[in-house]
Amino acid sequence: MVITVGRQYGSGGREIGTALANKLGIAYYDDLLLKEAAEESGLCEELFHSFDERPKSFLYSIAMDPYSFTMHHVTPKGSIEQQVYLATYDTIKKLADKGPCVLIGRCADYALKDRDDVINLFISAPLESRIKRVAARNNISEAEAKERIKKTDKSRASYYNYYSSKDWGEAKSYDLCIDSSLLGIEGTVTLLEELVKLKGMK
Repeated sequence: MVITVGRQYGSGGREIGTALANKLGIAYYDDLLLKEAAEESGLCEELFHSFDERPKSFLYSIAMDPYSFTMHHVTPKGSIEQQVYLATYDTIKKLADKGPCVLIGRCADYALKDRDDVINLFISAPLESRIKRVAARNNISEAEAKERIKKTDKSRASYYNYYSSKDWGEAKSYDLCIDSSLLGIEGTVTLLEELVKLKGMK
């Protein structure tokens, strides 16, 4: 069983993914995924954090072109951005092969698209609730939080759309999309735990 979690910034997606993994007693990969990718590839770990779910330089302009959302732009001998992505992509597949886990972001759903033991989730929340969460968590003003949310979501969308050829946050791109404000963090985790049981994947 593998669960991938896409999320709007400030929606509590990371917290939900962590709690769900703990409830199910399975592995959880977020920043640890980047560390694993760095070790596997031999590239500097700082590079993975620098390019993490963020399109850079010429890649950003390509990502903004709706006609270029395809993996054909990525080659093993390409730019640093491309090498980082490919290393992350390969690591996601290796981690999934190790056993049940929860994977956060990084186009994990696309990397695992050929597996039949995957549930792809997307966590969202109303902008106002996300602003309050981000402001409180980072001790910043609501105006600063709103701007951070806008920039982060734009980067995540560009990264996802480019590498997956799908639409970030669109229901058709996932198995289930849920507004975390509907049931709260704990309620959402409980709901997803039941989903896994009903799916019969545990």
